[in-house]
Amino acid sequence: MYFLTGWPRRLLCPLKSEEQPFHVQPSSQRFYFAVLSETQLSVWFSRPSVLIVSYIESAKASSQFGFYQQAEWKQDDSMIAVAAANGYILLFDVVGGGEDKYLYEPVYSKGRRGVKVTPGYKEEQCAPALSLEMKRPMDLEAPITSMLSLQEDLLVSTADGYLHILHWDGISNGRKAISLCSVPFSLDLQSARGGLCLDLKGVYIRDMTYCVTLDGFAVVLNDGRLGFITPLANRITADLQGVWAADVTDGTCVAVNNKYRLVTFGCASGSVLVYSIDTTTGSMQLSHKLELSPKHYPDVWNKTGAVKLIRWSPDYSVAMVTWECGGLSLWSVFGAHLICTLGEDFAYRSDGSKKDPINISSMSWGAEGYHLWVITSREETELVENMEEAPAQTQQAGILQFHFIKSALTVNPCTSNQEQVLLHGEDRLYLTCGDPAQLPSSSSESPHPHNLPHGGEGSPSSNSTSQGLSTLLGYKHWHVVQIHSTYLESNWPIRFAAIDTAGQCIAVAGRRGFAHYSMSTRKWKLFGNITQEQNMTVTGGLVWWKGFVVVACYNFIDRQEELRLYLRSSNLDNTFSSITKLHSETLLLNVFRDMIILFRADCSICLYSMERRHDGPNPSASVELLQEVSMSRYIPHPALVVSVTLTSVRTETGITLKAPQQACMADSIILNLAGQLIMLQRDRSGPQLQEKLPFCPPVVLAQYVENVWTTCRSNRKKGHLLEALWLSCGEAGMKVWLPLFPRDHRKPHSFLSRRIMLPFHINIYPLAVLFEDALVLGASNETVLYDSLQGPREGRESLEGLFPYCTVERTSQIYLHHILRQLLVRNLGEQALLLAQSCAALPYFPHVMELMVHVVLEEEATSREPIPDPLLPTVAKFITEFPLFLQTIVHCARKTEFALWNYLFAAVGNPKDLFEECLMAQDLDTAASYLIILQNMEVPAVSRQHATLLFNTALEQGKWDLCRHMIRFLKAIGSGEMETPPPTPTTQEPSSTGGFDLFRNRSISLSQSADSIAAGKFNLTKTFSMPSGPSAKGSDRWSKDSDCAENMYIDMMLRRHARHLLEHVRLKELGCFSAQLGFELIGWLCHERTRVARVDDFVMALKCLHKDFLWPFPVIPAGSISSPFKNGHRRTVLSQHLLKSQSADSLLNMDTAPPQAVARNSNHTWLDRLGALGPTEMDTALSHGGPQTQEAFLSPLTNKTEECSIGSATDLTETSSMVDGDWTMVDDNFSTLSLTHSELEHISRELANKGPHKSQVQLRYLLHVFMEAGCLEWCVVIGLILRETTVIKQVVNFLDSPEVPPETVQSVRSGLLGVDAWASTDCLGYKPFLNMIRPQLQKLIETSVEQIQPEAFLPGASNSKLAEPQPAGPSAEDSRGPVLLGLALPLEPPGGLGTEDGGVPEEQEEQAVDEGAYDCTLS
Repeated sequence: MYFLTGWPRRLLCPLKSEEQPFHVQPSSQRFYFAVLSETQLSVWFSRPSVLIVSYIESAKASSQFGFYQQAEWKQDDSMIAVAAANGYILLFDVVGGGEDKYLYEPVYSKGRRGVKVTPGYKEEQCAPALSLEMKRPMDLEAPITSMLSLQEDLLVSTADGYLHILHWDGISNGRKAISLCSVPFSLDLQSARGGLCLDLKGVYIRDMTYCVTLDGFAVVLNDGRLGFITPLANRITADLQGVWAADVTDGTCVAVNNKYRLVTFGCASGSVLVYSIDTTTGSMQLSHKLELSPKHYPDVWNKTGAVKLIRWSPDYSVAMVTWECGGLSLWSVFGAHLICTLGEDFAYRSDGSKKDPINISSMSWGAEGYHLWVITSREETELVENMEEAPAQTQQAGILQFHFIKSALTVNPCTSNQEQVLLHGEDRLYLTCGDPAQLPSSSSESPHPHNLPHGGEGSPSSNSTSQGLSTLLGYKHWHVVQIHSTYLESNWPIRFAAIDTAGQCIAVAGRRGFAHYSMSTRKWKLFGNITQEQNMTVTGGLVWWKGFVVVACYNFIDRQEELRLYLRSSNLDNTFSSITKLHSETLLLNVFRDMIILFRADCSICLYSMERRHDGPNPSASVELLQEVSMSRYIPHPALVVSVTLTSVRTETGITLKAPQQACMADSIILNLAGQLIMLQRDRSGPQLQEKLPFCPPVVLAQYVENVWTTCRSNRKKGHLLEALWLSCGEAGMKVWLPLFPRDHRKPHSFLSRRIMLPFHINIYPLAVLFEDALVLGASNETVLYDSLQGPREGRESLEGLFPYCTVERTSQIYLHHILRQLLVRNLGEQALLLAQSCAALPYFPHVMELMVHVVLEEEATSREPIPDPLLPTVAKFITEFPLFLQTIVHCARKTEFALWNYLFAAVGNPKDLFEECLMAQDLDTAASYLIILQNMEVPAVSRQHATLLFNTALEQGKWDLCRHMIRFLKAIGSGEMETPPPTPTTQEPSSTGGFDLFRNRSISLSQSADSIAAGKFNLTKTFSMPSGPSAKGSDRWSKDSDCAENMYIDMMLRRHARHLLEHVRLKELGCFSAQLGFELIGWLCHERTRVARVDDFVMALKCLHKDFLWPFPVIPAGSISSPFKNGHRRTVLSQHLLKSQSADSLLNMDTAPPQAVARNSNHTWLDRLGALGPTEMDTALSHGGPQTQEAFLSPLTNKTEECSIGSATDLTETSSMVDGDWTMVDDNFSTLSLTHSELEHISRELANKGPHKSQVQLRYLLHVFMEAGCLEWCVVIGLILRETTVIKQVVNFLDSPEVPPETVQSVRSGLLGVDAWASTDCLGYKPFLNMIRPQLQKLIETSVEQIQPEAFLPGASNSKLAEPQPAGPSAEDSRGPVLLGLALPLEPPGGLGTEDGGVPEEQEEQAVDEGAYDCTLS
């Protein structure tokens, strides 16, 4: 509603004075303020806030009259009455300074145009020069206790118990005095005739105020009793009748709220009592209290003192309260607490020390409630005066101005059907428009750094669409729009503001005229003709409709009330407006679809229809009167109507499902009459005259209503939310009038009401409702301390130190769980289900469910008394209707203390059963959460059993993160550390489980030259030694507690899973498993070398690797490289049959290939050797024995078996990183080569036969691992898929060793022969490579199998070359490889095959022809 902003401002007084001001009183329009000190009366102007005139009493007169005490203005601002201490009333005339006499004029910067052509320009924005003339004083012969200004009279109460009625001129008709003893007081007007009266002897009125809408005086007597005095006749005469409030004897002060007919009394206890007057009996009924709750301010109890002052804002929507002990507090009409300066940053400094609350002697609201003028008490003033080095001639006046921004709903309630929050301050607007990225504006100007980024919501949408969450919620800042200074100068203060449905256009109206702003262009539109602007004033508010601004205004020239529609897109001028004359002043207006509703000062309601026409160059609008409804019998005073709304909401909502077209009609008028919500429905019992049906008598829907929200949109799926009526009820929170729909179009039960009013509490003050999104938007005050920036000066603090800086934050709150709960309490589970299902797609729906369970659980489980009908089982049953039931329960349990778990699971079911449900649903993360519940509620054996189940499932599904947590969990169960679980490692997760991510910034040569290792020197007893340094952490985890049973148990499960993966040839998963969980793959493979690490079927293993690593099956060209063209045209591609028939020949021919083509030094790439080879060598080395034809291009491979066509070579190479140069590592002199067409063909064919770069790195890593572990069969398979001759050659050389078991030799030999047979029939692309390794295959076949002695396998046998010390890898400190979540796999086994700079060790420089120096680095 109202929000404090910034720091308060201190006003400087240009006159020197020893006296401090202690009282401030505003004029009726609040443009002038009378400020009193002991012998001085000053008049201040509001904007600019400057001193106009000061009257200083002479010492002689001061001794006669006494010091000044309080002041009152005459209603027309022409006189001021001042009460003096010795019982005198001093009357002052406020006299204008004559023509062109102004104290202050605005000074414009050079080149800026001053708007000096405006009639009345100076009066509007320059402080006028006034003078004060004292008239004859009146002596009342008794101390004056309070004064009150009426239209023609001045009411003064004195300490002798008299009420004096004075005339403002002080002469005519003398004066009347009424004794308080002659006024009969009773509890209500009906019992007044019985004669029971208060004894009022010696009693006088301490404070009083007049209520226009109740036509009476609220008084506080000096004995603390509260009363309300009503004149029985029209004028105040001796015929007065009083009622008093029972059981209250500590009243201190009084204020009235004219709009809501409320009388507020401050009490000595520190609370504020709010009374309403019963219209039938006339008695005072306690409506509610304004109290600081101990919940928010626990140390505030009995520390505030008595209430000192209560001040209602000019629009009567909030009340400001201050106490004897200091502090300010702000409440809405019906008790919603908004601001308090007795706690938090207002009461404490940043170092934690306590500040004294600000002590206030007087306060008053400024124009339109944008400022609060506060005069601090003497001690306070002395404390804060002279902070800054003020100029010698200025003096602190002790006046502080607090700045406020307020919701547009306070004065222009028609904005309640919008879904934006619009706040307006003195010179700026705050909007909740969404993310600026969605603004369609092409403007790229950067916003002001202090203001917030500009935002919008895309193009203006039609009325039928919702704003959506992304725009209204995803952006937490305000969009601040500065009001145009030219308009503000002559029309301050801003009185109305409105925003359109799309949040793209804003209109504001000040004292005269109006202006509007476009969010897309970021420009204001003002009246081009200033006279037109000054000749109208907006009276009833303004609202947007289909690109038009609808304004209810008064025309000063014609002296006529009018309804005007101005087109937004055209110039702001009366020629582009549609004007309809009205008979009476408009107080409120609102729009529903194409209808406008006006509430007028004669208590009548007018309905108009509007139509947008396109009959000219610009669209125009026509307005036609539909209906007039007189409400004078129901409305005692027109000022009591807070808002008027047209809506399609009606009681017989059962019809809406059968006849949805009626949902669009304006069926009801809803009035907020002084907090009572009154509904008038159309009477459909008579003849059906379209749009002109009479209205039924009014029905009261609710009490204590501050704001109403409804929408004209309709949505069958969310009918509950869109056809509901939303009410804000102050301290009572919110209420929703919800429709109840029959399910499946069934006839509703006769006993079931069609609608239900559900109350619910929220923690924010609601300013807008997002209907479809089930959200309330609001705002709240936040504070920032800056007292540490500048220390106290000479023992005193500055304003910045005394007060925190106040900001306004956007807030939002979900309310759906409150409504669902209320429906379940009332046994309306079917309606709750319909409502919940319509909102199940909302992103925070799971949170709604959690909140509902949590709130009910907290209330019931902590209740001291037994609950006869607990709600939790009903809520649990309700949630089972939704798929997120399991997550909801476990999330709620984990956010609740352990003591409440038994109560929760007694209602929702056994956690063991819920855990098993999660496993069945494959929801492993939720199952892990249930495991924590089980660990706390069950014995360790049960936890271990369920944890093992989950661990195995997670391993199978490759959920490595969960696996790591499960390992920690299982270890903690054994060691009893679960209370403080090990912290989750913070290392970044791998980007995908497909990568081992172990060789970043590393180069590893994965194969050694076969010649460097002599046959027969291979020792299979070589074991994997642990690396040192950070890379060993993962392995240390397992070895640290190797004797622990838990570790053995976990290791057993890990080994079992590794065996399972290897048996099913899932090498990629095995690599991921090892890398992610720090599993010692090499050590384990050494143990399993003769068992599960065998390869039974080489062909099947090769196919699985192709599939797993997305590696394309090799293809061979339909021709070898020769002249690409022959006879001017390409020769046709040879058929598959020809290729197959030639394959046997080419295999035989390959036997005679020159050996140097295979074993040549590989320091240079094969590209360097292209020119050096002869024709035969070219054919052998490049086409690998392909058919000798003249064509050279790639042909797709069509094979019998399905596995050979995993993906086209083109697809695979396009996704790999060829562009980065990861594939071919060429020498620097490569650029000097001129590549022929055939050479390029060859390169492209080589690239097409390789898989993705990532797969290549992974395969090479696995090759390295298997080589280290001595699993030679797997080395052969990977060598085949990578087509590395050196690998095959190396393995064959190893096989010569007598220590290799004969089964392995036999297996490799039969496996290679099987692959050769398979390639001949199904995958000819492998034939060239098989031809290249033909010598090794022949060698294998010819080798006789020798019997190997068992001693060779003993650990002592260390005669192999591999067991000798190898060159060391980089030190642990230098290793830059990533440590994966604290479970690092050794990046460099001791066979340290790479150096840190990515080079290749000298002894490894010799490589085979086709291998090349590959750099295995993940980019």
